[in-house]
Amino acid sequence: APRRQPRGTVLVRGGTSAGAPQQADASGQHGSKDLLSRHRAPTEGPVDDYGGEVCDHAGRGVLATVEGPARSIRCAMDSIDKAHELGLQLRGGIHTGEVEREGQAAAGIAVHMAARISALAEADEVLVSSTVRDLVAGSGIEFEDRGSHQFKGIDEARRVFRVLSV
Repeated sequence: APRRQPRGTVLVRGGTSAGAPQQADASGQHGSKDLLSRHRAPTEGPVDDYGGEVCDHAGRGVLATVEGPARSIRCAMDSIDKAHELGLQLRGGIHTGEVEREGQAAAGIAVHMAARISALAEADEVLVSSTVRDLVAGSGIEFEDRGSHQFKGIDEARRVFRVLSV
């Protein structure tokens, strides 16, 4: 039976770089694997640094859990900084909630929400749910309201916020 990890914060990040599809086409299968590995590198170090766990790789994206919303935000922002060093751009979505774990895999509504929030982010942006923003009140992390959004599979519209500074 899957075990539940209470209040695990979920991060979903997709990597982008200028010319990425062309690079993959020009370099073939082997080059494509190198490109994917290059997109994962800036995320895995910070996830380890913040005591998190990478649960899945989906194309150029990474799904990870980091305990605590402020740590997750800092992890995502550090990943973006590391990506810049490699000439890459990342985007992130963070939501916190119950995470169902079966082995290495993570599932549940928190994962679904983080993925939907990440899809709204532009390159070099980290977006968070209002739940995450509320939980880090008083931490000094600054946000910009990005409005209310209706997510597939979620009954009510949810507010999303862009991380401005940590």
